[in-house]
Amino acid sequence: MKFTIYQESRQGKRNNNEDRIAYCYSRDAVLMVVADGMGGHYYGEIASQIAAQTLTDAFQREAKPALNDPFLFLQRSMTNAHHAILDFAADHNLKDSPRTTCVACVIQDNVAYWAHAGDSRLYLLREGRVASQTRDHSRVRMLVEQGVITEAQAANHPERNKVYSCLGGPQAPEIEFSRKTPLEAGDVVLLSTDGFWGTLPPDLIAVSLKQTNLMQAIPNLMNQAESRGGAHCDNLSVVVTRWEDNYIELAQSTVSTQTMALDEVSTKLDEFGRNPAYKMDLSDDEIEKAIQEIRSTIDKYSPKK
Repeated sequence: MKFTIYQESRQGKRNNNEDRIAYCYSRDAVLMVVADGMGGHYYGEIASQIAAQTLTDAFQREAKPALNDPFLFLQRSMTNAHHAILDFAADHNLKDSPRTTCVACVIQDNVAYWAHAGDSRLYLLREGRVASQTRDHSRVRMLVEQGVITEAQAANHPERNKVYSCLGGPQAPEIEFSRKTPLEAGDVVLLSTDGFWGTLPPDLIAVSLKQTNLMQAIPNLMNQAESRGGAHCDNLSVVVTRWEDNYIELAQSTVSTQTMALDEVSTKLDEFGRNPAYKMDLSDDEIEKAIQEIRSTIDKYSPKK
């Protein structure tokens, strides 16, 4: 496999950052995850951290070097994350469970598989166009599909942030799956929270990422999203990859997995409370305790050796 991958998360104008993003890759498979937490105190961050960490932990265990069934992997991992969040809420006697959206994508054998719950989006971009995108699990999206409101009205609708499917809610999440989607050289797969896509037209994103350096193009798009978000700009987060299956001179940012060992996995996921970009008002002791609690919660859903 050869691909370029980049991720970035910003706080926007919110008091803290409840988004969590991650990616992993083995010799023959790639995983990308975006989660947007919802909940009081620091529990939104806990929910999104549990989601991202559950998926990356499972990938590290199972991608040796490929996954047996990517769709089953996504279904099982997202369901486990949902139950782990509920367990965390029960263990801490929370009146209302924290929740998170989640969108995740696996790529192996030049085929993409993705799943989502909520309104964090995936775009498949090809030759400067949107070839495919996820359908938001939100009340506003339902109103658009029913013809009650227009896309323009949806952008400023007062209920635009309300989702009907998520991980950690009282009902089992509605996890929606893609079809098996073959990728072509130059395809871009972008996962993001609504703080990013909510202010940027899909066509603008697609054109901006056509044959450009992701490390330059994404920060520029993030700047535009922050500017358009104004004084109420939400957290905004992106994980994006450009897929390459032809032999060209490697850019500095390009990943080649050809020489990786069969059981080797590389992961990029910030530990809870360790990245200054995720601002929170917890002490070091409280952060350490939260890390241990997250690890303990997720371990309940990890196969015992």
